[in-house]
Amino acid sequence: MRKLNEFIWETHGIHAGTEQDHVKHGIDRLEDIVDKAIEAGNPSITFIIHSPRLTSFRYIAERDTNVKFIRGNKSYLNYPKRIANLREKYDGQINIKYGVELEWMGPDLGLQWSRSKIFQAEDADYVIGSVHFAPEGLPYDGSKEEALELLKIRGSLEAYWDGYFNEMIQMIECFGDMIQIIGHIDLPKLNVDMPEALVNFETSAHPLANKFRTLLELIADRNLSLDVNMAGKFKGVGVYPVQSVLRRANELQIPVCVGTDTHHVRYYGLNYKESLEYIQEAGYESYVSYSKLIPENRTIFDDHELKVKYTVLNKGIELLNQRLDSDQRRVIPDFSFGGDFSEFVDIYKNSTGMGDYNAIRIRKWGKSITVTNEIPKLTTKIVNGLFSEHLDQPGVISSLFNTLASEGINVETARLKSNNDGTAMAFLSIDGGNENVKSAIEFINGTDAGLFNNLIYKEHAELPNYYGEGVYLLEMDGVKLNLTLSEKVILTKHHNAPGVLLILLSALASKHINIIDLRLGKLNDTGYSAIAIDGDSNVIKNLLSKLGDQYYEANLIEFHSM
Repeated sequence: MRKLNEFIWETHGIHAGTEQDHVKHGIDRLEDIVDKAIEAGNPSITFIIHSPRLTSFRYIAERDTNVKFIRGNKSYLNYPKRIANLREKYDGQINIKYGVELEWMGPDLGLQWSRSKIFQAEDADYVIGSVHFAPEGLPYDGSKEEALELLKIRGSLEAYWDGYFNEMIQMIECFGDMIQIIGHIDLPKLNVDMPEALVNFETSAHPLANKFRTLLELIADRNLSLDVNMAGKFKGVGVYPVQSVLRRANELQIPVCVGTDTHHVRYYGLNYKESLEYIQEAGYESYVSYSKLIPENRTIFDDHELKVKYTVLNKGIELLNQRLDSDQRRVIPDFSFGGDFSEFVDIYKNSTGMGDYNAIRIRKWGKSITVTNEIPKLTTKIVNGLFSEHLDQPGVISSLFNTLASEGINVETARLKSNNDGTAMAFLSIDGGNENVKSAIEFINGTDAGLFNNLIYKEHAELPNYYGEGVYLLEMDGVKLNLTLSEKVILTKHHNAPGVLLILLSALASKHINIIDLRLGKLNDTGYSAIAIDGDSNVIKNLLSKLGDQYYEANLIEFHSM
């Protein structure tokens, strides 16, 4: 039997850091928990904070404090900055994530309130949508007395659960675009029994069973994930959700997230392995976590080679998702697997094979990315081109393209290589045997001579490969690029004509942003570029928004997954 991981990439992680708020909800110091995670050798730690509630939504214990307050407001507003400071403090030691548990408080003021809280949760990695309170003002997860009062108001166990499902459905319909995960879907079992119709919901004809099936289908259709939450086990009512629900979710291809939902540092790491055993029992071999709202696939198995393959997969998911509109980025896309990655075909339903092609193709809505960690096969393509040895600094590549464009010369492909000593090499494959190349070289030598140690035109030359180890972007929409991925990459689709790419390169040079590597491709009149760069993300994003209509797509890809 394959060994399971001892660590999980949590979503519904540890509630902590409310500290001096009036009602203490996870008051342990964030630093203490990070230190404990590092001591345990864990690669990541995940914090989560509730969005503040309207004052009318309070537990009895909160009302008894006799304090008029908005729960957690001070901590919530300060949370993004505190997480940013933690990431800076522990840089290189551990990956720190944080998420928001968004409270559903109805479709009126509660909805507007929740939307405002999302804007305040700057840079959250994910948002969990949870229903804790009934419209009647009573909580589902409060005291037994509160649950019995709500049960009395609603009149029956079936009506109690029916109301909860109605609120879940309403939450998804109202802000399904704001959340990635549905929190503890069978939370009411904490204080009341599950009626027979729910225990046997898979086969029951009862209206409540039908409504619950509809809820799960809605989650699947909206590309949301399901929270597998170990807090219920800790509280003695079993994991949220029960196995029958999880099996149904697997059949509907609903991704699952795992989390412990703990509130004290002493419980950190509790039930990690048990959570993976639980989802494996329902048929899952992988689960998802999130970085910057983008899903990451994680294996349940303690298998180094498999984890490496998942790293490649997650790089590809980030590449594709950051090409999509922001409201499309939470989806798990469609996959094709080949070569060493072929075992994924059995794990991911509806995926397709690619034979011996040792790569992963990831696609959605007409866009695709192909990635691998195999060094691309060396080629011996013969081309005409410009070879350069130059200073490795911003503006040099722009100078080359600028001069070629001035002579009406288009660049077909490019190869860059840093020598890691302040110098670099480049080979630009040129469209046709343009005699103006010599004039371009003379111009460069006359204006930018100090930048170039060597600049010559080569005919019938072998296109250099410049390949090394790493994760490769092989193709974008089927167009070959073979770029080694670095921390930041720009991907573009643009009109393929002289001078068009120069717009981007000039913009980057104007802000002293260095180009580490550059790969070009084309399909008919459409040009493609993949550019590894080093520079300020906000500056780069601002530049990309101003390139003009000749750029059909221009995205900065930043990698956050591990």
